[in-house]
Amino acid sequence: MNIRAAILWEQGAPLSVETAELHEPAPGEVLVEVKAAGVCHSDLHPARGDWPMRTPVVLGHEGAGIVRALGKGVTRVQLGDHVVFCWAPACGTCPPCRDGRPVLCDRLEKTTYRNRLPSGETRLRARGTAVQPFLSTACFADHAVVAQEGAISVPRDVPFESLAALGCAVVTGVGAVVNAARVPPGATVAVVGAGGVGLNVVQGAAIAEAARIIAIDRQPAPLALSAAFGATDRVQAGDTASAAVRELTAGRGADYVFDTVGTPATLADALACARKGGTVVLTGLSRVDAQASFPLFPFVMQEKRLVGSVYGSGQPARDIPRLVELYREGRLKLRELAARTYSLDQVNDALAALAASQGARGVISWASPPRT
Repeated sequence: MNIRAAILWEQGAPLSVETAELHEPAPGEVLVEVKAAGVCHSDLHPARGDWPMRTPVVLGHEGAGIVRALGKGVTRVQLGDHVVFCWAPACGTCPPCRDGRPVLCDRLEKTTYRNRLPSGETRLRARGTAVQPFLSTACFADHAVVAQEGAISVPRDVPFESLAALGCAVVTGVGAVVNAARVPPGATVAVVGAGGVGLNVVQGAAIAEAARIIAIDRQPAPLALSAAFGATDRVQAGDTASAAVRELTAGRGADYVFDTVGTPATLADALACARKGGTVVLTGLSRVDAQASFPLFPFVMQEKRLVGSVYGSGQPARDIPRLVELYREGRLKLRELAARTYSLDQVNDALAALAASQGARGVISWASPPRT
């Protein structure tokens, strides 16, 4: 079938919205009509060339839609199901999967992280050549073929724009709090970066009943938004950020610090904001060649801990439906994340707004008129 897709033909160049050919789903795969897609820094990095990548590729890895066709042997979803994309379709049989850590599935390194479906193939073609599906999802398009494990069924009464960021920013941010850090009630939390993931760390900390939640960012727009998601304090990022955090915590520093940006500078800031015995959780992805330098002394004499967290450190097939229920109970904000909506033809505007740190999430929507 012919679809419209935003294709990155050359890193550093604008995406081209054009007709592409999408082949029918093979065994174990499903065809999804995309209704909304979040615009994430993990889309911006390959577009700008921060991450070396083979092109052409259709970007987009967080979104939601409706199942329109099933490949042979599909049992996890049915025709007409509303689904959230999961860009880490785990095999379920490798050692990490058997250990309950599907986000570390061995198959992902061989297929998803090489922009291939779990079968090792792509169903996309344009201009007579094969096109890669970014993170095996490729939802900057009006239709996508994904593995059945990459489509998580959700209730049909939840608006698609509310679901758009659920499969990446929300599960990553809330999961970092709940699964990676296991923040207890009454804790003090600092969050470096109040973008899409950072806002979800903030509301994850609020759900965990943290006593104090300090949002840190360079830009005023994300900081202003953070209060609505549960931040009790807001700090301008810079040379004095760690001093401000200590002032807010009686000189001690935060119990848990989350670096959602992932640069050498923000990691150093996060470590400086943590108290003795504190935990720093790194969720942000920077350039693949980035190297951080920080003092080793605090790790021994102050017993600070550094923890990496990918995709919420949990089980997306379990966690995404749970997050939907939190939303339906009024405990999780989703619609508020969609600060700006765009048509597919405006995808480059959406990426530019993200690069300018305009806050929250831009969403490409097939269900609503643009709202920027």
